[in-house]
Amino acid sequence: METGYPHIRVRGGAYERGHGYGDAARERIHRSLEAYEGVFRHYAGWDWPKVTEEARRFEAPIGEFDSRYLEELRGLADGAGVGFDDVLALNVRTEVMFSAKAKQAAELGRRVGECSSFAALPAATASGHTLAGQNWDWLPHSFDTVVVLEVEQDDGPSFVTVVEAGLLAKTGLNSAGLAVATNALVTDDDLGRPGVPYHVLLRALFDCQTLRDALAALQRRPRASSANYLLASSDGMAVDVEAAPGDYSRLFLVFPKDGLLLHTNHFVAAAFDRRDVGLWVMPDSPFRLERLGTALAGGSDFRVEDFEAALSDHANHPFGVCCHPDVRVHPHDQGATVASVIVDLDTRTLWVADGQPCVTPYRELDYAGFLEAKAPAHAA
Repeated sequence: METGYPHIRVRGGAYERGHGYGDAARERIHRSLEAYEGVFRHYAGWDWPKVTEEARRFEAPIGEFDSRYLEELRGLADGAGVGFDDVLALNVRTEVMFSAKAKQAAELGRRVGECSSFAALPAATASGHTLAGQNWDWLPHSFDTVVVLEVEQDDGPSFVTVVEAGLLAKTGLNSAGLAVATNALVTDDDLGRPGVPYHVLLRALFDCQTLRDALAALQRRPRASSANYLLASSDGMAVDVEAAPGDYSRLFLVFPKDGLLLHTNHFVAAAFDRRDVGLWVMPDSPFRLERLGTALAGGSDFRVEDFEAALSDHANHPFGVCCHPDVRVHPHDQGATVASVIVDLDTRTLWVADGQPCVTPYRELDYAGFLEAKAPAHAA
């Protein structure tokens, strides 16, 4: 674990965990804040004081959802030596950026593809284990900000998440055997209204013991933005939850077919009844989904290596499953696969490519000891 993205391990209560994270990731958090100042200006036309003013609208919904996450953010800010509002702004970057996209969809040609994800149930894998993972596609500055965050909690499951420094969580696995992968979605309802932010919900999923708990967490309070949550459990189940802004009625579930569950950046649930702006601003999404489906069609004995190959696919380059920057557009509109993650939920093993998987070998990380099952601390 001495090469690739830095590993940060924290433990204790919410503030203590956040402080340790912020202190260890201080340099990368400062780099992230510097980069997002330009990103927010590009997407929303806001200077940083305006960004933090807008971010403060989300503080109350987070506290109503679970005040522990505010404590983590306060600790994170203090540990990194930055303002609480600065860290809060990082954790609502989706609400700012994608609400800007939704509002301007009629005139936007911008695109930053964000993620291709999968789950494979035991019947579809050679090992008989549940596998899950994704390519995480985002802005190229994230190559300088990603960390592997390892969290030992006193008040919930331990977990490992591959995440931008300063954000609470992204993709990963917890000690209850719950894996989280995710994709950005955008609808015309993404207007930046206050609610529980996307990255706070991702953090909440790592506190869940079961898929039932995870679905309950996603519908506990109104959500601020659209997002896709692909969830898998070590008991051999998986579900994809397509979420639009709003309450429990704006969740759309998709289940595996032939042991596989695949998702990119557009809605696929038959019940979805709104305008999918994601197809407008991320038109590569259906083609990435088709390529994953073609690569994995008809299989029943998939190995980790099969998913490594599928996640390295370059068809439709530079907008392939393995994404590369499009040099024809503004740097803030370019995307790249900044990390690729595959999880074996049974053995608690992660394979992480610290960059584009076409050129970056996957590291095999054994978390069986760290993610030993713990008794439930509280219900989600």
